[in-house]
Formats: sequence, structure tokens, C-alpha cells
Amino acid sequence: MGKDEFVIRAMKDDEIDIAIAWAAQEGWNPGNCDAKSYVIADPQGFLIGLLNNEPIAVISAIKYDDSFGFIGFYIVKPEYRGQGFGYRIWQAAMAYLSGCNIGLDGVVEQQGNYRKSGFELAYRNIRYQGTFTSELLADKAVTFDGTVCDVDEHQIQAYEKPFFPVCRDDFNHQWRVQPNADALSIVNQRTTTGYGVIRACEEGYKIGPLYAENLDTAKALIDALLGKVTAATNEPVIAFLDTPEPNQDAVWLAESLGMTKVFETARMYTADEPDLPIAQTFGVASFEIG
Repeated sequence: MGKDEFVIRAMKDDEIDIAIAWAAQEGWNPGNCDAKSYVIADPQGFLIGLLNNEPIAVISAIKYDDSFGFIGFYIVKPEYRGQGFGYRIWQAAMAYLSGCNIGLDGVVEQQGNYRKSGFELAYRNIRYQGTFTSELLADKAVTFDGTVCDVDEHQIQAYEKPFFPVCRDDFNHQWRVQPNADALSIVNQRTTTGYGVIRACEEGYKIGPLYAENLDTAKALIDALLGKVTAATNEPVIAFLDTPEPNQDAVWLAESLGMTKVFETARMYTADEPDLPIAQTFGVASFEIG
């Protein structure tokens, strides 16, 4: 077999773990149980490139519907970079999403290449990291309107819809019920005013999505979500929050909690930026699929 025998196909379900493992090696810190949620989003949207049956490249191209898709998990094994394999699997992903407005969160070193493929910058996302204890959370507690509650499925589906360009109820449901996650909402006079999920990752915990009508509600959700973890572990917890930079309340909140910047991406689209409530988005769900 020769070098050119490079095959690109949709992943089998168990092969998505390859993409997640490679993402962990790249320092992207995926969740421990993300694979099932990603399969639900689009079973055909994860592509793998095999050279002589060896997996050497992966990418996700989630086609939510005929109008919108999202690219992530774009990784080539280090020893095969610079040989054209990444570009070939990239082309396959773009072809699969042809006709869609395509979004992605681009790492700094790839943003120039994405522009060559028709992507334009919308805004930056910034990953913050911090360490929390029960005592620290108690010291920084805030007063807010409403009550922290377990999630009501019907209410949360309706609440979440405006925060993403198209419907993805099945993914959202699986994201909050995965075995390593907790989901909470804040309800004020029977109206949902905030919602968040925390899940265990390769390192620590990620909070996302985190949606709230104002700063105090977002802070109360962070306290409650982290409180679930610190109560269970009874030790300091490392947590991450991926904030959209245009929401300056989100940036201020992360920094006021003593969190520091550790990573950034550029949210980019091939067509117009979707009209989403960024001012109420304090944490995005996933850099990998939006």
C-alpha cells in the first residue's frame, strides 16, 4: 500500500473516542462523557481519515439542519502534519456542510487558514480557569431574584432555543443528563431566568452552557453548580468557563472570581453572524460543536 491510500469516512460510534482522546492530548480538555452527546447531534458528522487503515486525522462537521453546521475536532496526528492530509479531511467536512452557514471556534494559529476558506471573525471566546472551595464560594455569595431549581425539561427546552441558531433539543437533553454532569436552573415567579451545566472533564470541571438574564443570576448559578461539586468532593475544585468576549459582564464575572485566561478561540462564520443573545450568554456549551 502506498502513501496515497488515504480514506475518509464517517466514524463509527466508538471511534469518536479517538477524536476526544486527541483533543485531550492537544490540551483542549474535553468532557469525560461527551461522546454520546456528540453522536446525537449528528451521527454522520464525525469524519476520520485513515492511512493504510491507521487513523491519522479527524474532524467534526455537525449538520444541525440544511441551514447551519459547525466544524470542530480538526486534528491531524503530529507526525502526519504538513503532508496534505488535514486539508483533504477539511475539504470533506466543508463539502458535507455545503449550503450551510458554518460556524467554528478557531484556535489562534489556524485563524488565517479559516479566512482563506471563507470564514469571518464574529468575536473571541476566552477560556478562564480558577480553583474553588466551599469557603470561597460562601465568601463571594450574591443576592439574586429567584430560586435555584433542578431542571424542568419542558421549560428548559423552551428557554434554551434562542441561544442557538437552530433547534438541537436532543443534544441539549443528553448534554445535561450525561452521568458526569449536573444541570440547574433559576426560576423567578415561574419564569426561567438562568440555566447552567457543569461536567467533569479530563482536568477539573467545565461550566457550560451558562445562560442568565443578568450578572447576579449568572453568579448565583456558578455558585450553585460549583457547590454541587465541592460538596461531593470536599476538596478544592478546578473549574473552567468559556466566555464570549462581547459579554463584558461575563468577562468581569470570571475575573472577579479570581479566574485567569488560559486559552482563546475566534468564533467565525461563513455567512452572517447569527442573531443570538450574547449579552445573556455567560458560558458556551462546547468549542467543538457550538
